Amino acid sequence: MSGRRRLGYLLIGLLVVSAGVWVAVRSAVPNDLLPVRVELASRSVSKLPFVIAMDQGLYEKYGLDIQLRMPSADFEGGIAAPNTLTRWAEFVAIRLGARSWRPEISVDGATPQIFNMVTDVGARQQIFLAATDCVVRAHIVGRKGIERLEDLKGKRLGVTSGIHTTTGFVALLLAERMGWDPVQDISIMRHGTSIDALRDGRVDALVASERTYAAALQEGFPVLAATSMWGELPIAGNSVKVAPAWLEDRTHREVARRFLQATVEGIALFHQNRELALEVLAKWHGITDQAYAETVYEGGRWIPRKPYPCYEGIEKTMERYDSNAMRGYTPEDFYEDSLIRELDESGFIDSLYTTVDSRSP
Repeated sequence: MSGRRRLGYLLIGLLVVSAGVWVAVRSAVPNDLLPVRVELASRSVSKLPFVIAMDQGLYEKYGLDIQLRMPSADFEGGIAAPNTLTRWAEFVAIRLGARSWRPEISVDGATPQIFNMVTDVGARQQIFLAATDCVVRAHIVGRKGIERLEDLKGKRLGVTSGIHTTTGFVALLLAERMGWDPVQDISIMRHGTSIDALRDGRVDALVASERTYAAALQEGFPVLAATSMWGELPIAGNSVKVAPAWLEDRTHREVARRFLQATVEGIALFHQNRELALEVLAKWHGITDQAYAETVYEGGRWIPRKPYPCYEGIEKTMERYDSNAMRGYTPEDFYEDSLIRELDESGFIDSLYTTVDSRSP
């Protein structure tokens, strides 16, 4: 056996043992359940109901054999944390001919996905079935010494990976509200949303998610604005997305329906069982600091109980990133709401708020 082949087998073996790139979480379940591969792109609070549904066995309850992937936990003790070896090993294994693990259902921001589908010929076409994040709810946090939003003119504002992301969307909204040119009057900095970036002075402020906001409060960084105070501003945030061709298959459509059933019950548990939500934050994310966990949980109280797609947020995304290519689409090209509508009109969602046990009102 050649050395190259032995290396390939070794790497593929490591991949199998370590359970994938990010670590696939799979329970022992009966063989008659419908299999589905699901990926959560981050561990934000708007994705916590999906983790609750997994933790409580709701996907199995509704007939799914789910393989769920998440990024690594930010805190020690969080479950399903990957390591760089498995990610590198899968890359090499794929190069040697192994099949890549590809999700059938993904949960991530709709705004960047829409932007990518319109501007990148290599982007996978996706449609959004539901959403847990359709209103701008971020905070603008500054470094110590900055006291007002006005102080940010000419300064550096951190976002995740660019202006097309949900944090980039908020940065452009901030510039618009302040009457600033987003190129001339402020520097929008990619990969600048960590507390470390504030602490080290690499950014002067950042668009903070609920977890960064919780950390900022603990370290005494000034909160310059809560965007929720700007009104109910639409955004196409955290959404359930699938490939249109995948959904056309009758079995896949049933998988998606069951997935949404389990998800809306996970949302009901999130809203009605605070203690359980905090337990899941501790178990899966490693968040054991009580004050921090409470702040994160409160940041998700706006998650809609009926997670319809972000209709207005999709329209606003199309306006914000207007282009000749974007004008070739309609909002309806980006969502398919019949499944969530069926669940709603059947009374299923409403029934969850009278039958789900609540240990913590």
